[in-house]
Amino acid sequence: MIDPSTVERIFEAAQIVEVVGEFVPLKKKGVNYMGNCPFHKEKTPSFVVSPARNIFKCFGCGKGGNAVHFIMEHEQMTYVEALKFLARKYHIEIQEREQTPQQVQQQSDRESMMIVTAYAQRIFSGDLFDHPQGKAVGLTYFVERGFREETIRQFELGYCLEERDAFTKRALAEGFKEEFLVSTGLSIRNERGLFDRFRGRVIFPIHNLSGKVIAFGGRILKTDKQTAKYLNSPESELYHKSHILYGIFQARKAIVQEDRCYLVEGYTDVLSMHQAGVTNVVASSGTALTVEQIRLIRRFTRNVTILYDGDAAGIKASLRGIDLVLEEGMQVKVILLPPGEDPDSYAKSHSATELRDFLKTQEADFIRFKVQLLLQDAGKDPIMRARLINEILHSVAIIPDAIERSVYLRECSQMMDIQEDILNKECARLRARRHSVRLDPARGGQEGSGDASGEGGADGTDHIPGVADRDGAVDVPDFRPAPAVEPGTEQAEKELVRLMMTYGNQPFCPDPDRRDEQMSVNQFLVRELHADELTFSHPLYARVLQEVDAFVGKGGAVPEHHFVRHPDAALASLAATLLASPYTLSRIHARVQATVREEPDLLEDLVPLTLLAFKYHKVMLMIGEVLTEMRQLESSGSDAHLRELQGRYILLNDLKKQLGEKMGHRTIM
Repeated sequence: MIDPSTVERIFEAAQIVEVVGEFVPLKKKGVNYMGNCPFHKEKTPSFVVSPARNIFKCFGCGKGGNAVHFIMEHEQMTYVEALKFLARKYHIEIQEREQTPQQVQQQSDRESMMIVTAYAQRIFSGDLFDHPQGKAVGLTYFVERGFREETIRQFELGYCLEERDAFTKRALAEGFKEEFLVSTGLSIRNERGLFDRFRGRVIFPIHNLSGKVIAFGGRILKTDKQTAKYLNSPESELYHKSHILYGIFQARKAIVQEDRCYLVEGYTDVLSMHQAGVTNVVASSGTALTVEQIRLIRRFTRNVTILYDGDAAGIKASLRGIDLVLEEGMQVKVILLPPGEDPDSYAKSHSATELRDFLKTQEADFIRFKVQLLLQDAGKDPIMRARLINEILHSVAIIPDAIERSVYLRECSQMMDIQEDILNKECARLRARRHSVRLDPARGGQEGSGDASGEGGADGTDHIPGVADRDGAVDVPDFRPAPAVEPGTEQAEKELVRLMMTYGNQPFCPDPDRRDEQMSVNQFLVRELHADELTFSHPLYARVLQEVDAFVGKGGAVPEHHFVRHPDAALASLAATLLASPYTLSRIHARVQATVREEPDLLEDLVPLTLLAFKYHKVMLMIGEVLTEMRQLESSGSDAHLRELQGRYILLNDLKKQLGEKMGHRTIM
C-alpha cells in the first residue's frame, strides 16, 4: 500500500491542467479551461478543467474528478496504477507501507515472475523478426495469415524456437532462476530435465489490464494429431485464465469510447478485427465465459455483442453461458456470421467499412435471437415448445431489471403465442425459487448473496476503486440502484452536501445575538441533524454526511481536498460536480439577499434555511407514509393502531406548520 504522505505529494504535484492537457487540447476561458470531452463524442466543448479546484468536469456525460481519476478513466487504470503513473511523471518516489515477511516474499515472487514473462516476450518477439528460423517459420505464418507488421508488433506476437530447450538454456544463462521459469509455465521439468513448453510454436502473449505480459498462448504449426493445436500457460500466481480476456489491454480504451465490447472466441479473431479497424474486441480464448470475465468487461461497458459463426450446435451449447452475462445486468446482443465464416475470415475478406456496416446491421437482441433459434427446433411439437418456453424463461428470470424483464415477457408472449400473464407467473416462480436457494445455506446459497428483490442494475457510477485483486486490479463493487428518494428531499440533501463540501470549515454563528458562540458550518449541520435524529436518504449523500460527521466527532475540520481527492471515484465525481457547477439562485437565495451578494456572505441565512427546507421535506415524506398506512387500516385493522397513527398525523402537521412559519410560508427547493 502506498504511504499516505506519498499519496499527498502526488496530489500536490499533479496539476490538473497539465495532466489533462497531455490528452485533451484545452483552451483558456476565464479562470477555467475547456475542451472536447475525451469520454464521449461531442462537437461543442462541455469539458471544463478548473485549475483553482484542481478538478475536471464534463457537463455532457457527467464524468468528473481529480487528476488521478482522470488518468484512471482515460487510461483505464486502477487507483493505485494511476497514482504510480503520476508519481513517475512527477519523479516522486513511491513509499509503500511495511509488509509482513510473507507478503514481501509473495510480492517478490510475483515481481520475479513478471520479469521472467516480460523477458520471454522480448525473446519470442525478437526471434520472430531476427532469428532465421523465426522468420522462416513464425513470421511467414503470420504474414500468410494476412497480419501486418504493425499488428504483430502491437500484440507483441512471437515465436519459440523448435529446439527442445533453446529458450530455457538462454534464460538460465542470463541469470533467471529455474523456480520462476517453471512457476510461469515457460519451462517444464520431467525425468529428462528442463525443456520449453512452447517449443516450435507461434506465440500470443496474454496481457493484463496494465499491459504486462502474464501468460502465453502457443499454436503449433506442424500437423500432429498427438499434439494439441493450441497450448496455454498453466494457472499461476500471475495467470488465472477465468479472470482474463485476450486483447483486453489493447481494447479497453475503444470499449469505453464505443460503449460496447465485441466478444469473439480466438486470438486471430481479435487480431483480424483490430486490423480491420474494430478495436473494441476481446476473446474468451476458447473457454466458456466466466463471471470474472463478464465483470471485467463490465468495468468498461454494459453492452456486449457476441459474434457467432454458423455452427448451430456450437451456438446452442453456449447459450446457457450467456445467461451469466444477463445475470450481471449486461445488455447482450448477438451477431450470426454467414455460413463458413468466423470473425477472422470475415474481417479479412471484407473492407473495414463493410465489416462495420455488417456489425451494425446484423446485431440482434439475445433473447429474441434465442427464441427464434429454439422455435425453429421446436416446430409444432408441444413437448419441445414447453421445453423452449422453460428455457427462455430461465434467461428472462435472471435479468436484474424489472422493466427489461417486463418488456421481454411481452415480446416472448407474442413470439411464442402464449398468454403474457402465464409467462409472468412462471417467471415470478423461477425468481422466487432462485432467491430461496440464495438464502438457504443448505441449498448452496448464502445469506445476503445477490439482490433479495431481484431488482436493480448499475446506478451509473463506473470505474469505482474497491479491493485490489492479485494483479493489482481493482474490483468494481456491484452497486444496486439507490432507493427512490422524493425529488424535493434529494435536492435539499444535495444542497446541504454542497454547503458541507464548499463552506464546511468556514466559521458560522447560529445565533446572531451570541457572536461568541461560533462554530463551523459542518459542526452546526451535524449538531442539528443529530438533534433531530435525521440522516440522508440518498446513499451517496449519506456517505458524505457520515465522513463529515466522523471528522467533526474528532473535533477536527474536514481536510480541504478530502472529497476532491477521495479514492472513491463516486465521491470525487460528486465533489467535482458540486464544486465545478456555479450555484443557482434558488428561492432561498432570493429570500436572503436584497441585493446581489457573494454566496459566502449569505451563509448565516442560507445554511439554516437550507436545513429547514430539508426538515420540511422529511416531514412531508413522513406525513405521506402515515396517510398511506392509515388508508390501509381503514377497511381492516386495529382501532388502537389507527388512533395512534391519527395522533402522529396531527403532530407531524403541527411540525410542518412550524417549519413553514420559520421559512416564511414559502415553498422552496
